[in-house]
Amino acid sequence: MNRIKQKLQEDKKILSIYFTAGYPTLNDTVKIIQDLEQNGVDLIEIGLPFSDPLADGPTIQASSTAALKNGMTTTLLFEQLKDIRKTVSIPLILMGYFNPVLQYGVEAFCQKCEEIGIDGLILPDLPLDVYQKEYETLFKKHGLINVFLITPQTSDARIRAIDDASEGFVYMVSSASTTGTKEGFGPEQSVYFERIAAMNLKNPQIVGFGISNAQTFQQATAHTKGAIIGSAFIKYLTQNGVDGIGGFVGQIR
Repeated sequence: MNRIKQKLQEDKKILSIYFTAGYPTLNDTVKIIQDLEQNGVDLIEIGLPFSDPLADGPTIQASSTAALKNGMTTTLLFEQLKDIRKTVSIPLILMGYFNPVLQYGVEAFCQKCEEIGIDGLILPDLPLDVYQKEYETLFKKHGLINVFLITPQTSDARIRAIDDASEGFVYMVSSASTTGTKEGFGPEQSVYFERIAAMNLKNPQIVGFGISNAQTFQQATAHTKGAIIGSAFIKYLTQNGVDGIGGFVGQIR
């Protein structure tokens, strides 16, 4: 069974951490992944840096720009991760824009992910219908779960379609803004969380955008399976480097 599906069956709230590959320095990627697992993180999203990010707030954009300047590429990331399954057992997801995947070659990219032991992809700008028509068979052939995003503006009909097409979890964007720009959740988000919970989707939901501490983690997971922390973790890396990752994780739960 895919590691994402196995992890989602555990009787616990899932803490997922996002970071940008090649940041703060080019060769930090493997150490960050290992330290996150050792400190109890359940799932890791490894960001593929891209020069023209759409949904990313200033923190993730800056880390992406720095990672590219450091020399990070898709090919280099795959090289860094080639032995990752010798030391890491939790689910690993690559998250990024579809353009670098296209440039690498979609089939070659999926093949490489399978060889390394990547469990899923989050490609926010790959539309559901295009995925289903052109790429679903390929992703499944290589054991990759494709994770789709929903927002408070997504219609019930589209949410149902995404749920039907999903095999792992649904990524619930907590607001329609860019990442890292919210401090805590207001009534609007609570209504949204409750609305999605009442839909009884077949896939569990994990919330991203706006989670930065224990309070927001608890708020986000009151009605869902888990939450993703990105910008707050990258800010921590910017200030502290890769030492002391356990201190960051420990203050979340």
